[in-house]
Amino acid sequence: MTSRTRRSPSPSPEGDRADAHLVRSERWNGLKAGDPIDVSGEAGRGVAFAFLAHVVNTRSGAEWIEVVGGRVGERAFRSFDPERIYPPGGSRSAGRVTRPSLATAPQLPLE
Repeated sequence: MTSRTRRSPSPSPEGDRADAHLVRSERWNGLKAGDPIDVSGEAGRGVAFAFLAHVVNTRSGAEWIEVVGGRVGERAFRSFDPERIYPPGGSRSAGRVTRPSLATAPQLPLE
């Protein structure tokens, strides 16, 4: 029987972290972690979401918004395309949000 030697994996350019290519920010277009938001297509009685983070994958260029919430009594962690994120309240037409998304019209603070 021949003995085999184990090879060590070659070090990755990102170091030891598998998620080093993900850039996560707890502030985005006037939102900070915990701020309430509306999500297009997720309307319903008692549905509420709060912003957690904006994430960019530097390898693929993909971006998404991480949120927490859902129906009353749920606390689910979900992610959505930035174009589906809106400031809370405002006008709706047949369940659709009729104002610009935060990706299109950021709610930046006046300084």
